[in-house]
Amino acid sequence: MKKLSMHEALNQALREEMHRDERVVLLGEEIGKYNGVHYVTRGLYAEFGKERVIDTPISEESFTGVGVGLAIMGMRPVVEMMRMDFSLRAMDQIYNHMAKIRYMSGGRLSVPMVLRGPEGPGPNPGLTAQHGQQLTVLFAHCPGLRVVSPSNQYDAKGMLKAAIRSDDPVVFLEPGPLNNKQGDVGEDDYLVPLDRGEVKHEGSDVTLIGYGASVALCLQAARDLEHDGVSAEVVDMRCLRPLDMGPALASVAKTNRAVVAEYAWQSYGPGAEIVARLMAEAFWNLDAPVTRVSGQEVPLPYAANLEELSKPQVADIVAQAKATLR
Repeated sequence: MKKLSMHEALNQALREEMHRDERVVLLGEEIGKYNGVHYVTRGLYAEFGKERVIDTPISEESFTGVGVGLAIMGMRPVVEMMRMDFSLRAMDQIYNHMAKIRYMSGGRLSVPMVLRGPEGPGPNPGLTAQHGQQLTVLFAHCPGLRVVSPSNQYDAKGMLKAAIRSDDPVVFLEPGPLNNKQGDVGEDDYLVPLDRGEVKHEGSDVTLIGYGASVALCLQAARDLEHDGVSAEVVDMRCLRPLDMGPALASVAKTNRAVVAEYAWQSYGPGAEIVARLMAEAFWNLDAPVTRVSGQEVPLPYAANLEELSKPQVADIVAQAKATLR
């Protein structure tokens, strides 16, 4: 194991996959000589050249479409969004082509591509309303896509490698708040499944469920609850389409209580889907209603103090967990 930041872990995954498979090419804005705004592609242009690390115009729809075409023709493109907010400019390509070409062609064509980039607030305040949104639900809602959101550096590397090798189109959502955080990453060639959640912390009294950056909040909440004699289990959903409910359902069967936490707005979001499935599939195991902690339903403020207030807080997860125990 080696301590790496999130962007260093992703960089390592890209480098290893580009060495392993010459079909892997990268496309995106300023990912070449500039090394990428978030340094995920640092050093790759110098190592692999302009034919495989392709700087694109500021036109998300066009270079996402180029990625779709390359994938159909047998390449393994990895398309970077500088921020996932900018994917809104490319939704026609994502929804109507990336997700549906296999279906529309009767299975004759595949789109083995990865659309990746950071989403949600950054590690530092100030991204504002059009750069720090959590748009997970837009991708998870669409059949034909795989949608994943790693919560730590180890998973990020293994899941990106698995995404590049997948024959399905994968939307890879990187947790913005964790971009500069350090964590253990394996230096060997390992894969993390794209269709399985995982228990990140064992407990017996209440289940805390998150995905992406909110898992870190749940883990801190579990540590805080332990000081008050409450044993919390933390489940990382990790994969949002397909949504693996197995670990969450098994955990709720043990604890009989659940809190779902996410950075996204609460209404109609991934958390709502998780709660709905818990109520349908684990109703008789629940001793209290499933509760939720989410981002405030406002555009992300610019002012640092207001941005902090708009984000989900560890204290709120702790309070909701205790409420389920009453």
